[in-house]
Amino acid sequence: MASRFSSFVLISCLVIASSPVHVSSSAHLVKGLSWSFYEKSCPKVESVIRKHLKKVFEKDIGQAAGLLRVHFHDCFVKGCDGSVLLDGSANEPSEQDAPPNRSLRRTAFKIIDDLSQLVEKKCGQVVSCADIAAIAARDSVFLSGGPEYDVPLGRRDGLTPATENVVIENIPAPTENASEILSALAKKNFDATDVVALSGGHTIGLAHCTAFENRLYPTQDPTMEKTFAHDLKGVCPTTNSTNTTVLDIRSPNRFDNKYFVDLMNRQGLFTSDQDLYEDPTTRDIVTSFAEDQELFFEKFVLAMTKMGQLSVLTGTKGEIRANCSVRNSENPDLLKYVVEEDLESYAELK
Repeated sequence: MASRFSSFVLISCLVIASSPVHVSSSAHLVKGLSWSFYEKSCPKVESVIRKHLKKVFEKDIGQAAGLLRVHFHDCFVKGCDGSVLLDGSANEPSEQDAPPNRSLRRTAFKIIDDLSQLVEKKCGQVVSCADIAAIAARDSVFLSGGPEYDVPLGRRDGLTPATENVVIENIPAPTENASEILSALAKKNFDATDVVALSGGHTIGLAHCTAFENRLYPTQDPTMEKTFAHDLKGVCPTTNSTNTTVLDIRSPNRFDNKYFVDLMNRQGLFTSDQDLYEDPTTRDIVTSFAEDQELFFEKFVLAMTKMGQLSVLTGTKGEIRANCSVRNSENPDLLKYVVEEDLESYAELK
């Protein structure tokens, strides 16, 4: 079996060989966001993030999927405000504790924290954790073989996490069918093409058996290809298994259009995946993306740009967190830093 590092080398070669076209969205931007927001305050922010992520992915390309998923789960709930990054307390649980978020990779949160510290060393406390998460998601796509595209920036960090019920209401479940997901995301202004394109993010990453065991037990889902189902039962021999498997059996570590080829071959993992091909509303979109990778990339970028602007905080709303997992008002290190700065300023005046 190829190592994670060798998988990354292969992917890097494929990216260079295929030379994906740089895609820049011309979508309308929410007031306060800009394509050049940090041009003066932190011009190197994107290069700092990409340089670090290249090192991370050389060791484990699987982290790309984790970072992409954090951005999805952040934006879909309260908007792209970095609230999913906040730690909880006895009085205020974290969004991470809600059932849809328990499978988010804790290493992804650590990577975003590390990126925040690196950016702060370069520029000071000027770049939000929400923006860092958005850039990291884009770089996760590109560095695993997907399209290069611009990310509008200027988000600020939220002050409160969403409740468990709000998280559950806003994160589509893997057991939902296409009609249910289309209806839910239409409320966020996503059309059928957006929904199918965003679902294409499942071309990388892993899934826990509990997310799709309903298709295996007690009765096998008839839409699932038999050999594929047999292999999955080997991975998940019983219900409530803690095992995991890849989301895309054809190219699990490469961001491409093979996820849609899987669906056409009845090898989609979740109900929410496979039903995109079974449902007449989305079937032709799935087919078009399976046949044309550049079309998928184009629509994915447009949908990601739209998603990245959901209920963003800009201007003077929210804050720029010094620590992505803690609000500034609860950050003892930040308080110590402010006190020390005030003492130094006072000493200079004497």
